[in-house]
Order: sequence, then structure tokens, then C-alpha cells
Amino acid sequence: MPNQHEKPPTKKLTFDLSENINLIRWGTGHSEDIIVRTVSVGSPTLKGALIYTDGLTNDHLVQTAVIEPIMRAGSNVLYDYGTLDHIFRALHETILHMTEYAYEKEIETIVTALLSGDTVFLLEGLDECSLIASKKWEERGVEEAGTQTVVRGPKEAFSESLKSNLALVRRKIKDSDLTVKYHQVGSRTKTKIAIMSIDGLCDEKVLSEIVKRIENINEESILESGHIEKIIQDEPYTPFPTVYNSERPDNIAAGVLKGRIAILVDGTPFALLVPALFDHFFRSMEDDYQRSDIATFTRLIRYIAFTLALLVPSVFIAITTFHQEMLPTPLLFSLAAQREGTPFPTIVEALAMELTFEILREAGVRMPRAIGSAISIVGALVIGQAAVEAGFVSGAMVIVVALTAISSFVSPSYSMGIAARLLRFLFMIIASFLGLYGVILGLILLTLHLCSLRSYSVPYLQLPTLAKLRMKRKGSSQQGQQKQQQAMEGGS
Repeated sequence: MPNQHEKPPTKKLTFDLSENINLIRWGTGHSEDIIVRTVSVGSPTLKGALIYTDGLTNDHLVQTAVIEPIMRAGSNVLYDYGTLDHIFRALHETILHMTEYAYEKEIETIVTALLSGDTVFLLEGLDECSLIASKKWEERGVEEAGTQTVVRGPKEAFSESLKSNLALVRRKIKDSDLTVKYHQVGSRTKTKIAIMSIDGLCDEKVLSEIVKRIENINEESILESGHIEKIIQDEPYTPFPTVYNSERPDNIAAGVLKGRIAILVDGTPFALLVPALFDHFFRSMEDDYQRSDIATFTRLIRYIAFTLALLVPSVFIAITTFHQEMLPTPLLFSLAAQREGTPFPTIVEALAMELTFEILREAGVRMPRAIGSAISIVGALVIGQAAVEAGFVSGAMVIVVALTAISSFVSPSYSMGIAARLLRFLFMIIASFLGLYGVILGLILLTLHLCSLRSYSVPYLQLPTLAKLRMKRKGSSQQGQQKQQQAMEGGS
């Protein structure tokens, strides 16, 4: 038997059964969860072997659909089909009750399939094996979405199974133009991903660029769609997301129907959509299920909440520090009375309270679900009230932080909410030095930055309606060209 640290003597199977078993064992590092079962095919003289991974393979399926039919085959198999190659193929075509199988000779491909849950069937005297589809592992069923909840609309969410996720989208889009292309990334994890698009609706240049970036991924491990997102995004040095992610099948299906391209990764319930525009992160699938006036109002609320989460602390710091004349006299006296006993400047109070709330938010997320929400809410109330009574912060600052925190939860996209949280601290620091002039300067720079962003050559601030119109024009022009070509062919 070859040593585990030695190089394999060959990259392909040989005609010796025991040597082939040893080669496959070497390829899997002599792992003890690799099960090898020897069988007799037709007669005791013709030996075969079944190799599969314990825990990834359906043992019952292998026993009933592979082993038992081989044992019942009888000696007539040897006489009816002649050569080993014919016997091997006849076993799969007439005796084994398996619909999915493939023939392979390369050791690396065989090991990859084995570690993915397939069963390897070897035969003595044959330098070829069959890879029988027998995958089975524990997976989570279709449950309710946890990060993008809606009041009205489907409640189902993706799971960690790529096959199930593709089926959820297929069930909503029964279109023959819907295509799925598989790729494998990660030299060690060999993660399977699927690119889903509709021919004629998606931009072929964007699709080819996505495929190119995915094929150029040179990473050892890809465990979640976030790894793919970081690699294929256009702008890595920006707090704003340029790749949309969602765990809702209806959200992904709607994006694909609008000409966007979906990327689904095995092992994660979050799928990706590109291109992603700024407006996409403020849209909820519930908007499509409501009347237009209600959807417009709720979307406007989200934009207002994003602005409040971004600017309320910085504007409060700027006005109370540099521009007190902008406040009404009664309010100015009230704020002055509240700050009479506070020992720290406004910027220190704001940073301390914001950091405290971020810590409470993170603690609420990491705590067990049963007590996480109670810890964050009770902690915020107790700490805020105690800080005001102790004279560390003013009551107005607690109100500002609470309003900012509530506004940051309104965004349907968690990624866009994080961007607002990060930029909030930057605006607070600028406001503490330059006042409202600094806030306005920061808004100008932020707008210029947003205008410079691209998501697969699509301007980040472009309205989705304009992109839809361009897609329609492109489709009509393509149809016109096809009709013109057909007319020319008919005339000729």
C-alpha cells in the first residue's frame, strides 16, 4: 500500500483492482470514513468494489439499488455480455437501478466525486470506474426568511442545499429561456455554484464578465456567498454594497425576470444578484404586492430613515457646538439646562452612546435567540437612564441615539444598514471640527463617491426604470435585427 505522503504512481486507474483501491485511499488521505466493500459479480472469480463516504452517501440506496442487484445478477452475466467492458456497461444499463452514473478514469475526478457523496464502482481487470449518484446528507428544510421579513408575500426562504434553492426559483420561473450554468471554485472545498439568467433578458457582456471573474477565483476555500461577493465586486474600497444578496426565492426570481443575473452557492441560504443599484437596497418584495401609492410611501420612508440614521447625530453635534443661533430660544435654554452638569463635550457623548448601542446590538445578535432581544432592549433602557441620572450624558443625546438606532433598522438590506452605521461615525467626527459646513462637505463628497461607483459597468445611482427601458430597447432592436435577417433570408 502506498504511503500517505508519497506521490501517487499514476494519475489514472490501472487494471488491478487492489491497486485502484489503494490509489483512491491515497487520494483521500487514508481517511477512515471512506468505506470499501468488495463484491462478486456473476461468479466468485470476478471481483468488484464499491467505495463511498460514510455520512455523505445514502447507504440504503447503495445496498438496495447497487449491491443486491449485483449479487442477484448470476453467472449468466459473464456469458451473455462477453468482454469486461461490455459486462461493466451492461450492469449499469440492465441490472443496476440507478439513473445517474458516469464513467471515469482520472483519480482526481474520482476522489472529488467520492468526497461529494457519489459511490465509486470498480471492476477487476478494468481501468475504468463508474461514479454512481448516491448523495444524501442532512439539510435544513424550507423555512421562513429571517433577515428579509414581509407582512404580505411568500414566507419561504432558501436553505443550504443548492439543488433545493434552484428548484425554488424554477418553481416561480417556468421559462425555457431560464438557463443554469455550474462552476466549481475553491481548490480544497470544491464548492459548487450556479449562475442563473434568462437568455434575451440579461446583458451578455455582464454574464461573460461574471463567468470570467468566477473562473479566475484562486482561493483554497469558498464556504459562503460572501466570499464570492468580495471577489467579484467592482469596488472593494467602498462601504456601499455593489452586489445584492437575498435569502428569498421570490426576490431572486424577480431580479432574474428583470434581466439581472443570480449566483447561488452550495452551502449557504444567501444568493447574489448583479448588477446591484443603490435603489435596489431600498426595495422590498412587499412593494410589488401592494398598491403603488402604498409602495411609494413606504419606500420614501426608507429613504428618510436612511438619511436620519446617517446624519442625525452629526447635525445635532454641529448645531449644539457651532450653530446654537439656529435653535429656538426655549429649546436652546432646555438643552443648556440638560448639559449644565455633563462633564464631556457633545462629540464625546455621541461617540460613547453610539459605541455603547453598537455593542448592545452585537451582543443581542450573538446571544441565544430567546434572550438576545431582551438583553439589547433592557440594556439600552437601563444604561441610557442610568447615564442621564448620573450626569454623564444629556437626555437629548439619548433621544438622538435612539432615533438613529430605530432608523437604521428600517432598511430592507442589512448591507446598506451597515454602510449607514459606518459613515455615521465619519460624519460625526467631521461635524465636531467643521460644524454644518463639514456635514455639507461630507454629503458632497459622498454624492461624488456614489456617482463614481459602478456595478458591472452600470452606474450605481441609475434608476432601475431607466435600466428596464434600456433593456426593452435592446430587446426590441434585437428582434428587429432578427426579423430583418429572416426577411433577407426569405427574399434570397
